[in-house]
Amino acid sequence: MMNWEEISGHWVLFPSKEPVAILHFLGGAFLGTLPNVTYRWLLQELAQEGYCIVATPFEMNLDHRAIALEVLKRWKTLEKKWRAEDRLGKGYLPVYGIGHSMGCKLHLLIGSLDDEFERSGNILIAFNNYPIKRAIPFVKELELDQYLNLEFSPNPQQTRDLIRDDYQIRRNLLIYFDNDDIDQTLDLRPILLRRFPEMTSALRLPGTHLTPCSQDISFYNRIKNDLFQTTNKWLNEAFSRDLHRLKQEILIWLDPFNRIVTKPKDIDQI
Repeated sequence: MMNWEEISGHWVLFPSKEPVAILHFLGGAFLGTLPNVTYRWLLQELAQEGYCIVATPFEMNLDHRAIALEVLKRWKTLEKKWRAEDRLGKGYLPVYGIGHSMGCKLHLLIGSLDDEFERSGNILIAFNNYPIKRAIPFVKELELDQYLNLEFSPNPQQTRDLIRDDYQIRRNLLIYFDNDDIDQTLDLRPILLRRFPEMTSALRLPGTHLTPCSQDISFYNRIKNDLFQTTNKWLNEAFSRDLHRLKQEILIWLDPFNRIVTKPKDIDQI
């Protein structure tokens, strides 16, 4: 059984076999505070396929640049520690970033702010780069932004400009869902296509903005009621189908050369 370990400010999940790569995960705003809990199913499923998971928690504030630089600092501390301890062996392991929502923005900022930063690629799921009045509803309702001069740093336009001019990670997969009204992947896609036209791909999947952090809801099976049982079965099948499809597409992109992927269920039959 795999267990999460807290190492140098990250939650780390080692696979039961020799890792094939490292996945550095950053979650969405607030959800990213406990990524090993809120994204447990997806991350543990990826670990079962042989990937070492590094999920970095972060506290939400308006200075996204500072958050990105703090995440980068902790990442470099972890790399240095692992090299010193020879924790993952002496062979080369590719490192991929995976971000959800605000986590995408953080990966994009990290890849733009450090000229020497290297990654084998980034998977950007449900990218979000809205201004503060759209991202945090009570700011708009109370009109706090005009009185307190509130905005994220960098703001949405500054973020787009920074990615356009300085983003260094060449291979990227953009994933967006067909029932997500706060996704901005289609705004990000042309920026990355202009920068890395041969290495950028986008994929639309069934699901919602919260699909990546969906969990197993089978605990409702304990409620002995036909309505609950029927509703639970329907919801579980819908969530499972979307989650398994997301997992499968991530694994295919990470290793497109027909590596055998463990499938607890046939997603086409869920």
